[in-house]
Formats: sequence, structure tokens, C-alpha cells
Amino acid sequence: MSEVTLQNATKRFDSTLAVDDVSLTIEDGEVMGIVGPSGCGKTTTLRMVAGFETPTSGSIRYDDEDVTHVPPENRNVGLVFQSYALFNNMTVLGNVTFGPKMQGVGQEERRERAQELLELLDIGELGDRDPQTLSGGQQRRVGLARALAIEPHILLLDEPMTGLDAKLKQTLRKELGELLADLGVTTLYVTHDQEQAMSMCDRIAVMNDGVVEQVGAPSEVYESPANEFVANFVGTSNLLEGSISDGRVDFGFAQLDAGGLPEREDATLAVRPDDFTVGEGPITAEVRNLFYLGEKVQAIVTLDDGTELTLELDRHRDALSKGDTVTLDIDATHVHVVRQ
Repeated sequence: MSEVTLQNATKRFDSTLAVDDVSLTIEDGEVMGIVGPSGCGKTTTLRMVAGFETPTSGSIRYDDEDVTHVPPENRNVGLVFQSYALFNNMTVLGNVTFGPKMQGVGQEERRERAQELLELLDIGELGDRDPQTLSGGQQRRVGLARALAIEPHILLLDEPMTGLDAKLKQTLRKELGELLADLGVTTLYVTHDQEQAMSMCDRIAVMNDGVVEQVGAPSEVYESPANEFVANFVGTSNLLEGSISDGRVDFGFAQLDAGGLPEREDATLAVRPDDFTVGEGPITAEVRNLFYLGEKVQAIVTLDDGTELTLELDRHRDALSKGDTVTLDIDATHVHVVRQ
């Protein structure tokens, strides 16, 4: 396996700045996620790591080797892209053995390696099938087996679950997460789906307009977002203006215990929907809308001064209807200052 280091990596396409001075290290054996909206530079970053794009400036290193100008075929990188890109003129087994064959691995060894991976991915019985006859989920597994068959130093996954239904995504997310943990291969996982990244990755890097806004463990990024963009992109946040002094936070519509927040005359505070206590407290709001999401209920409420908040309700306890008046409290120990 390898440690991957991007040092001040910048990529321009004519006048467009796609990646702006990114420095990032993916530790040996780590699963690193890059998340961000479409066009933020995450796929370009992955393509620079793979060798399909050369940085305009900066460098890419695998361990101590500078690979900035090394072509992709010489980097021993496994790739899984949004499109399945399977060879339809080959069987499933033929697809998976293709990479090792190009590496000069003997026929018996590459077939054994391929069959082990197919078994590991629960598609061991599909080796003789035509890829075109497989379901989307099965094709994803074949693509992953093909990427792993070359025993890559680095595995690169670019939106590997695009186009799959929600239930299949959940299944593959669990299976792939367990597989990567078992294999210990250094992995870069690019996705716009923050839930996938947070559940599968050791750390995540949040990108916006070509810049890495924050890098950290999923819990760190969620609980302590670095700025307003991260607070809004990773999960849902209520961004409220307030001042903090004498152990109190003044939101304008209510004054609450500051919960250890540092004193600030003017601050933007991120309050997650589940950091509200519903049914008690000094804040009064009117329920404007309710969204039943199965495992939880999301409520949109409006305060007396017009401020709109998003809350997460307990679907068994918090029985509310549109138009109801509800009292709220905020757990200030979970409130985070994102601008000061």
C-alpha cells in the first residue's frame, strides 16, 4: 500500500481554475473521502492522483516517489468510475482477469485471484455470465473486483454508486465499507453523497470551488464545521446570528446559557436540527411544514420574528401538525461558532 500526498496541487483548464492549491495526505491504508457539490473539483483531484490529469503546478507523491508526471498505466492504481465500463466482449471472469493478464500474471494465478474476489463480493457464481445480463448492483461488484484484481497500491472510486436505487446503495455501502476495512488498501472515495462518505471513510475532505474547506473525521466535520459552507453541505444546519457574553448567548429571539461558548460580540452559530428540545424552553414557534422521512420527521417552524428553523422530531413522541404552536430549547453544548 502507499501513502498519497498532494502538495499545493493546482489544475487549470484554460481560464478555469478547477483545483486551487490543494494539499492533502491520504495515509497508508486509510479510506479518504472527498465530498462537495458538482463542479467543486473533487473528480479533477482524483484524476490527478490517477495520472489522467497533470497538475498545472504542485506535485503528487506516492510514499517518497514523485509521480506527478508518471503516466497512469505505471502507477498501479485501481479505478472504479461512475460508468461501469465493463468489457462486453468478455465474460465476468474475463473482465476481472484482464488487469492481471496485462501485468504478466500466469493464467492459473489470475483466475484464482479473480474467483476469490468474486466470491468475496458475493457474485462467485457469475463468472461465466455476459456483463450485459447483470443488474446494476452486480455490474458495480464486477467493476470493483476488476479494480482490486491488479492488487493496487491505491484504489480510486469516483461516484461508484451513481444510478443505483436507495436500498441497493445502502447494501453496497455496508459491503464495500467492510471490504475496504478488511483489505486495508489506501483508498480515495469521491462522492457528492455525504452520507456515503461519512459512513464509509476514515476522514473526509470537503471541497468547494476547487478549495479544500475542511479535513477531518466524519464526526469532527459534522460536529465542528469549519465554516458556513461546511455546516450547510454536511448535514443540515440552522445558521443563526448572535452574541455571546457573560455566559449567555443572545439570539435576539431568546437568551440561553452559552454552554461554554467563547465570548463573541458578533457570531454565526450552527445549530443542528437534532440539537433542539421540542416541547419545553423559552422559544415559541409555529409549525409551517412537516416531512415524514420514515426513521425521522423533519419540521419547518417559524419564530415570532420570522426566523425559519429546521427541526428533527421524534416520530413516536413529538406528535405535531401544521399550524401548531410549539416551545423549543437549544442544547448550547452542541452549538458551534462557524463565523466570528
